Amino acid sequence: MNPAPNEGKALEAVVDGTAWVRIPIRTHVVMPGDDLDAFIAQYAPEVVQPGDILFVTEKIVAITQGRSYLVEDIHPRGLARFLSRYVVKTKHGIGLGMPETMEMALRECGTPRILFAAAVAAVTKLFGRRGDFYRIAGDKARAIDGPTSGTIPPYNKAVVLGPTEPAKVAARLKSTLGVDVAVVDINDIGGNILGSTLDRAGEQRLVRILKDNPLGQGHQSTPLGVIRPAV
Repeated sequence: MNPAPNEGKALEAVVDGTAWVRIPIRTHVVMPGDDLDAFIAQYAPEVVQPGDILFVTEKIVAITQGRSYLVEDIHPRGLARFLSRYVVKTKHGIGLGMPETMEMALRECGTPRILFAAAVAAVTKLFGRRGDFYRIAGDKARAIDGPTSGTIPPYNKAVVLGPTEPAKVAARLKSTLGVDVAVVDINDIGGNILGSTLDRAGEQRLVRILKDNPLGQGHQSTPLGVIRPAV
């Protein structure tokens, strides 16, 4: 396979003086009920080489776990409508800035935690500090994806939660493929490793390698990728 970058994304990244190739893997659109292991087995083996790291978007892991919900089927409570008004919306995604995504955050994280995170964020924002809401609410809140016009259907009308037990998913896929695996939440404003077979230093390096989101944010249909040292 000849690696080709997504539009507007570089094929290589240099981190700590080492050049890395990032190879996006194009697939069909994963659907609820699809088997993740079979999906990975269909696309990854022809690309993966010994010494590679396979990175998988948290979204497809969550979808195969049945953690995708159509917006029309989510009925936000009043508290979700109230809190969502105060979430800063950016061009990179809706986040918890709509009642339906905030409702799912309340369900996932618990009402007390979300209320505490919102209260702290409201205070610290007065002093010019940002990001405290997600630091307190945690990865479950951060991983919630809301619908956007640039998302592949049918997920342009759905809310997708974070995956369950991503570290176990990564370990299972490694046992099949024989390479390290990371389940990642990467977007155009940053990223996190939700679970992997790497050590902490390896995870931190991977975040830097994927900093510019080589898989893209919209219709690329590349939910998997491989990184390897450039030769």
